[in-house]
Amino acid sequence: MGLAHRRLLLLLLHLLLLVAAAAEAAAAGAGRKEKGIGGGGGLRFRGGSGTFKVVQVADMHYADGRRTGCLDVLPSEAAGCSDLNTTAFLYRLFRDEDPDLVVFTGDNIYGFDATDAAKSMDAAIAPAINMNLPWAAVIGNHDQEGTLSREGVMRHLVGMKNTLSRFNPEGIEIDGYGNYNLEVGGVEGTLLANKSVLNLYFLDSGDYSTVPSIGGYGWIKASQQFWFQQTSSNLQTKYMKEEPKQKAAAPGLVYFHIPLPEFSSFTSSNFTGVKQEGISSPSINSGFFASMVEAGDVKAAFIGHDHVNDFCGKLNGIQLCYAGGFGYHAYGKAGWSRRARVVSVQLEKTDGGEWRGVKSIKTWKRLDDPHLTTIDSEVLWNRGSNGMTFSCRVCMTVNP
Repeated sequence: MGLAHRRLLLLLLHLLLLVAAAAEAAAAGAGRKEKGIGGGGGLRFRGGSGTFKVVQVADMHYADGRRTGCLDVLPSEAAGCSDLNTTAFLYRLFRDEDPDLVVFTGDNIYGFDATDAAKSMDAAIAPAINMNLPWAAVIGNHDQEGTLSREGVMRHLVGMKNTLSRFNPEGIEIDGYGNYNLEVGGVEGTLLANKSVLNLYFLDSGDYSTVPSIGGYGWIKASQQFWFQQTSSNLQTKYMKEEPKQKAAAPGLVYFHIPLPEFSSFTSSNFTGVKQEGISSPSINSGFFASMVEAGDVKAAFIGHDHVNDFCGKLNGIQLCYAGGFGYHAYGKAGWSRRARVVSVQLEKTDGGEWRGVKSIKTWKRLDDPHLTTIDSEVLWNRGSNGMTFSCRVCMTVNP
């Protein structure tokens, strides 16, 4: 059999697998709807387990589907490899983790290679929509390099099905596109059902510097930091001052694309995961890390951008975490599996069986290998402690 015939057979097999995955995804989505998870009433912790799970997908770099080849894969994997491998990984991951929210943290498409940016974005996000999963997104530095402007990309995202993404907060002037927050309510029927016991912040970290004398990547601007600080302060006041009053602020998680300069603070002795390339942060420090520290509620920040870094390190009480590259049209490292980061937030349960505020925040990564291997499980934050950690380099259990 010739090489052309083998490639055709591989492509047909891949398409059949995608069709089967889509059918299974539709059934899974229906099941989630019946359970009332991810409905129109907003985000909420699950009653049975007291958990809320977020899957972070970084740097899909989606372009034109099966016409777009893969980068940095083994020679044995190259034939027939395309954007459809990224799609297949999404379906596998979502079926196995069953998340309450999916967060796409930028470079969702690779604008230079996308013939139609809107269609590429639709195809990239399709698995989350087909599985009826709530999702949110920020934009990176490559999303706008095609047929849509940066503003146009964000406006397209906020118009898609099941999205919780927002263009910008209403009534204020703010830099960038896609600065917003989401509140996660307590378990339905409990004392904290109408309070946000977990706060999620999303920011546009920009693309490239617009200041002629400063090169390199963009940064989170003063107007965005002011909005974040005000939002955090208001949420903390509401949580602790309004009935039922709480003794401490609800924890916050922050998502954006480009790393802060503080991500360079770690060595292999004080992080979990790997650092295989330099930290591609802006050439100036705009002070957003200090803003998060001063806010007092942020426990972790999650980014993408540097595809072959996937570590978490703790600095001044905040965990700074890479997701690791997800997409097959993104640069990577041959033989180093594409991956996603999962965060699971657990509520505290009283002796009487009542779900209360957040007790712990855990994370792990899932690899696109034959077993969807779980690696690097650790506790990012634990109420009543400084956030003890444990590490499991390769954990074969499906859900730690």
